[in-house]
This record gives sequence, structure tokens and C-alpha cells, in this order.
Amino acid sequence: MIEFERKERYGFEDLLQIMKILRAPDGCMWDREQDHHSIRRNFIEETYEAVEAIDNEDSELLKEELGDVLLQVVFHAEIESEKNVFDIGDVTDGICKKLIFRHPHIFSETQVSSTGEILENWEHLKQAEKHQRTAADTLDSVARSLPALIRADKVLTKAAKAGFDWESVDDALGKVREELQELEEAVHQGNNAAEELGDLLLAAAGVARFIGCDPEQSTVQSCEKFISRFRQVETLSEGRPLGELTLDELTALWQQAKESARLP
Repeated sequence: MIEFERKERYGFEDLLQIMKILRAPDGCMWDREQDHHSIRRNFIEETYEAVEAIDNEDSELLKEELGDVLLQVVFHAEIESEKNVFDIGDVTDGICKKLIFRHPHIFSETQVSSTGEILENWEHLKQAEKHQRTAADTLDSVARSLPALIRADKVLTKAAKAGFDWESVDDALGKVREELQELEEAVHQGNNAAEELGDLLLAAAGVARFIGCDPEQSTVQSCEKFISRFRQVETLSEGRPLGELTLDELTALWQQAKESARLP
């Protein structure tokens, strides 16, 4: 049994010590076997669970999920520390320096009059910090590991800041119609359908910018709406397996579910 002081309340240093114990030669076999790649998905899943707690406005769950995210940060930092590359101190030092550098209106003499100016300064400082010399560099810097619609929104936003943008939402909608037509042609011709579908989704993300919504969140909400209506269709089918219903019957039930959702 490893010596460890049990406490009524633990702090950040205790978390670091626990991680070192788990990764030690006589620690946990599973924890010792992990590397960045093996726990990469864990990081993603824990982050999404924290986001779900935010969406549900569940503070107690958010507290727990933030702990799980923090564990992933400490885990990855410990792996690098064992290789003498960097440790958690370097991580905290780096983020502190970044915050100070990117808030010159707080930690220096820069004057600002709006949050818009703050965000504009942030982008300029970020570009300098990351040695991004061209507008294309800023687009290329958007993480490829992001969910596709989030990445699309960020890429298009950065392109717009460089002056590459539609003049109105009508122009953006016109691009959606154009891409839809190209998708239809590709489907019928049997080539490049996947590429054209991607172009259509990107164009839709462009519309989202003009109407002030998050395309990722809009898709999430549509998924929830679809599930709710699908459940209603099952209820309306009165126990009959949906696979036994004709397309016309399913369409009628779907329309009924849709109409009932609109009732006050």
C-alpha cells in the first residue's frame, strides 16, 4: 500500500501527487500504460460532458466534469514531465504569459473603448504570437480536430475578417442554392457527391454567420427535434413496428407529430 495522506479536502498539488503515484513503477498498471494517443479520446469526451453540464445549467455536474477535464490536463502534462520535456508548471507559466500578453489594456498602457476593440487586438496579438503572416495562415491555424461545423464557422469568420465575405444573407443563401444544385448533379451523375455535400454544409455555415447563430448548436437542436418527433411517430403508430408501415403512412405520422409540436 502506498503512503498517502488522506485529507478532508484536497488541492491542486494533491492532484499532481496522485497522478505521479498512479504513473509510478509501483502505481496503477493501466495509468502507467497510457500515452497521449491512448487517452486522446478521453480528453474529447470529458470536454463534451462538461459542455453538456453547461447546456443543462447543472452546476453540480459541471463541477465534477471540470475535475475530469483537469485530470486530463494533468495526465498529459505528467507524461511529458516523465520525458523531461515540460511539466505542469510550464503549462501554467505559458498560459499566464499568454493572458498577460493578450490583455495589454489591462497589463499595459493600451487604451480600448469596446469589447470589439479588445477582440480585434486579441486577434492581432495572436497572429503575431503565432507568426501568422498572411490571412491564409490564420485560416490554416484553425484546429483540424474541431467538429466540422465549428471549424467551418471559425474558418469563414476569419476569412470574413480578411474581407472575403458575402455582402448580405441573400448572397449567402444564393450560395447554398448553388451548392445544392451541384450536389444534386453529382448524386445523379454518381461522382463527387461527398465533396459537393461538404461544400453545401460549408455554405450553410456561411448563412449561420449572417443570421447570428452557431451552426453546430443549430444542428444539435435539430437532432433533438428529430428524436422528439421520431418518438412521437412511434407513439402515434400505436405499437406497430415502423418497419411495417409504408412510406406514405410514416410521412403522415411525421406530419401529425410535426403539427402537434406546434400546438400551444
